[in-house]
Amino acid sequence: MPERPPADPTSQQSTGRGAWAEPGVVTIAPGVHRMPLPLPMDGLRAVNVYVLETADGLTLVDGGWAIPASRELFDAGLRSLGHTARDVRRFLVTHMHRDHYTQARVIASEFGGRVSLGVGDRPNLERVLTESDGAVEDAHLLRLRGAGAEHLHAGWVEQVPSRPPDRGQYALPDDWLVGDLVLDLGDRRLHALATPGHTQGHYVFADPEASLLFAGDHVLSTITPSIGFEPAHVQQPLRDFLSSLAKVRALPDLTLLPAHGPVTGSSHQRVDELLAFHEARLDASLAAVHGGARTAWEVAQVLRWTRRERHLDELGVFDQALATFETQAHLELLALRGRVAREAGETVVFGPLREAAVLPG
Repeated sequence: MPERPPADPTSQQSTGRGAWAEPGVVTIAPGVHRMPLPLPMDGLRAVNVYVLETADGLTLVDGGWAIPASRELFDAGLRSLGHTARDVRRFLVTHMHRDHYTQARVIASEFGGRVSLGVGDRPNLERVLTESDGAVEDAHLLRLRGAGAEHLHAGWVEQVPSRPPDRGQYALPDDWLVGDLVLDLGDRRLHALATPGHTQGHYVFADPEASLLFAGDHVLSTITPSIGFEPAHVQQPLRDFLSSLAKVRALPDLTLLPAHGPVTGSSHQRVDELLAFHEARLDASLAAVHGGARTAWEVAQVLRWTRRERHLDELGVFDQALATFETQAHLELLALRGRVAREAGETVVFGPLREAAVLPG
């Protein structure tokens, strides 16, 4: 493979917060390159695809969103490294969201590469492939109704098409990843770790020898990942996410290679920040319940969002829905921990424990 000098993985942060998303290929370490690819209608701007050169060809972590602009930059990026899409032997996809999975599935189908995905995402893919548009919309409506945010549904439908542009982009992977395992890439070994939370099938890939962590959306360098935003319902996504963070924290301190945002120097530091954020969010959600908020929507209105500390009403409909779902996850964990009472119904209602006689768990 061609030799290229390693880049300073943290130097890109000094050129501006959004510089990480600019098109091009950045060398992170010998044989490891970061290739940001564009996202349509998405505040995240880009997704980082990581190219690993091995003696057997290319292994990529994630593949991008299957849109023409992304494919054009994908092909150009590989050409700059002296490769083409035919050289890709395997995609290790961190999770099934379309900005990670769909282009990997399309390219692998064209050229015979293999796609690997965590088995926890199988119910999500199967729902996308088999459910009717009406069933998908009914699921969205029920989830919003359960959070006390049914009024968002019309705006949600307008902004989020119920059906992917091409369901062929969601064909099942060639290999399901099950449990924690070590992947032998010839001259590189990756530790594949199941990290449910963002989705139930999420995986991260650690290269301890090179001190690299390909973190997907599990650990992002500048924002907090959404929790449990997936077609198949999960009762306790935040519990799973926090447990997965603890698993990653138990690894050596590695250079953090996120799916969105710049590369940073300490996985431990960022994991600690995320753990602290969610504990503070749990406390704030509990305080909101004691202040009279009863549904996830009502609690989300009390909380503040984004680094600018915005009110929920200042966000767009899609972000309001994500914020409400995340708040629901915090409230469900508080109920599991025995800190709030929970009454299940068409809309899930939470209350202080002293109201347990009125709001049975």
